[in-house]
Amino acid sequence: MRYSFLSLALNALSGHRHWQPAWRDAAPKPDYDVVIIGGGGHGLATAHYLAKNHGITNVAVVEKGWIGSGNAGRNTTIIRSNYMLPGNSAFYELSMKLWEGLEQDLGYNAMVSQRGVLNLFHSVAQRDAYVRRGNAMMLEGIDAELLSLDDVRREMPFLAFDDARFPIKGGLMQRRGGTARHDAVVWGYARAASERGVDIVQNCAVTGFLRDASGAVAGVETSRGPIRAKKVAMAVAGNSSRVAEMAGLRLPIESHVLQAVVSEAIKPMIDNVVTFGAGHFYISQSDKGGLVFGGDIDGYNSYAQRGNLPTVEDVCEGGMALMPGIGRVRMLRSWGGIMDMSMDGSPIIDKAPVDGLYVNAGWCYGGFKATPASGHAFAHLIATDTPEPRAAAYRLDRFRRGFAIDEKGQGAQANLH
Repeated sequence: MRYSFLSLALNALSGHRHWQPAWRDAAPKPDYDVVIIGGGGHGLATAHYLAKNHGITNVAVVEKGWIGSGNAGRNTTIIRSNYMLPGNSAFYELSMKLWEGLEQDLGYNAMVSQRGVLNLFHSVAQRDAYVRRGNAMMLEGIDAELLSLDDVRREMPFLAFDDARFPIKGGLMQRRGGTARHDAVVWGYARAASERGVDIVQNCAVTGFLRDASGAVAGVETSRGPIRAKKVAMAVAGNSSRVAEMAGLRLPIESHVLQAVVSEAIKPMIDNVVTFGAGHFYISQSDKGGLVFGGDIDGYNSYAQRGNLPTVEDVCEGGMALMPGIGRVRMLRSWGGIMDMSMDGSPIIDKAPVDGLYVNAGWCYGGFKATPASGHAFAHLIATDTPEPRAAAYRLDRFRRGFAIDEKGQGAQANLH
C-alpha cells in the first residue's frame, strides 16, 4: 500500500489511529511452491526477489518470533562494498547498487545514508595493505579513495592525532558506503513481498523437515502444523547449524555472539562510519544522536542473544584509543546477535546435499550489508537451480575443494571490518 501526502496528513491529525498494516500477518497454508525459513532481512529479501524477478509468489516466509527479531534487528547498520578478493568484490558491489535503489524499488523509506565508510591505517605496512585493497576495488569499478593524514584531520578533527597510542597515518574511504535503518529494511521488504502475494507467517517455529519417499525435503514441520513445499530455503543467520542439523546436514560454521553498544544522544559529531585500524572497533552516529559502535565477536561459541561486559569493555577501550572524547559519554545499552562464522569469513549460498533444501548461511560480519544481494542471489538459485553469477563462488563444498575466499573474517581473531 502506498500512502499519499493527504493520507499521511489525515493519519497524523487523527492521532495515528487509521494506519493500515504494512503487511499481511498470514496463517500458513498446507502447501507452497517455496517455504523460506527465517523472517529477517535475507529471508524477506529472498521472498521479494522471488516474486519480483521470477514471478514466484506462492511463497511463505516462516519466522519463529516476529520478523526482524534476529540479527536484522541486532547489528550496527553498516553498508559497504570495500572488499578485495574475487568472489566477494562483485557480490558486495551488487549489494551496494541495490541499496542505492532500494527505497525506489520498495516504495519505502529505509533511511539509506551514504555518509562514507573510512578505514583508518596506523603504519606503513597497513597503508600498503589498504592501497592494495583500494586498487583492487577500483579495478572492479568500485569507488575507493586513499586519504592522507591531513585529509583525515580536516574531515574528522575529533580523532586522536597528537600523542596517540596508535598514531593515525591516513585512511581508505568508500564514500558510497554508509548506513541504513535495519528495522525499516525488514519492514520494507516485508511490505513489498506481501503486496506481491507472499505469506509472512510469524510465531511459527520450524521443528523438523518433511521427507518424500526418496529422502528429499518436501516441506517443514512447524509449531503451527506441517507445511509442504516443492523447495525449502534456509536463511536463519546464527541458527543455521541447528536448523540444518534437523535435515541431517552439518555445516562448516560456528555460532558466536557479536555485541554492539549505543550511547546516549549527543549533538551531531560523526558524519561518517569510522573503523579503527589498530583494533576491531567501528563507530557511527545514529539519526537520534546516539553513538553506535561495535568490535569483535565474543571468543566462545554461543546461541544466546546476549554478550558479556568484558567484551563491551574491550570495545570501549578501542574507542577511547581512537577518540578519547567519548569517555565523557554514557553508554545507554548493548545487545548481541548470533553470527554464523565460516572458516574463511565468506558466506554460503548453495543447494544442500539434501535434495529440495537450499542454504543461505555463514555471513560472519557481512550479513546486514549483504541483505539485498543475498536475497537477489538466493532467489535466483531457488528459482533456476543455478547460482547467480556474482554469488557463484559461495559454494558449500569450497572448503573441501580448496577454494576458500579468505577475507580474514574467521573465528574470534578478525581484524578487518
